[in-house]
Amino acid sequence: MNLPQREGLPHEMPLWVRPEDEIYFLTICCQIRRQNQLCHKPVAAAIFETVAHRHERGLWHAHLFLLMPDHVHALISCPTDEKDIQSLIFQWKEWTAKQIGIGWQRDFFEHRLRREESIQEKSEYIRQNPVRAGLVQNAVDWSFLWIPNPQGQAGPHARNKRAQQA
Repeated sequence: MNLPQREGLPHEMPLWVRPEDEIYFLTICCQIRRQNQLCHKPVAAAIFETVAHRHERGLWHAHLFLLMPDHVHALISCPTDEKDIQSLIFQWKEWTAKQIGIGWQRDFFEHRLRREESIQEKSEYIRQNPVRAGLVQNAVDWSFLWIPNPQGQAGPHARNKRAQQA
């Protein structure tokens, strides 16, 4: 019996869009859903290390990176037009799969923020995800969040460092 094959999601960008000027809202899901694969302190620390490494090396600019038990939400920019978002995410998924052992779904969801959309609105939406899922009562209590620190340097906020050390 031939089962229908799921088509890949389109990630092509219109020619008039400059990737380095865009911010993408991403959702990247684990292959096995409804199981906590990401929100374990050692796994989260390793993932955040890869996020920081890529941020510091200029491979991407991560505005926000939030782990949920079986998926990731992020706001990311491509720093140059040399790499597209699809290549960046596929390379990151490949590395985390091999080095950390995470099984990712084949594709990912990405939405390029439009001019009228506020990065603050999307950030708040992402931060409220653990609250909507019933994992915490207040978004500030969720420790599986990475953002560049207020001085603009790469790295988790102090709150996240404390959570990772606990």
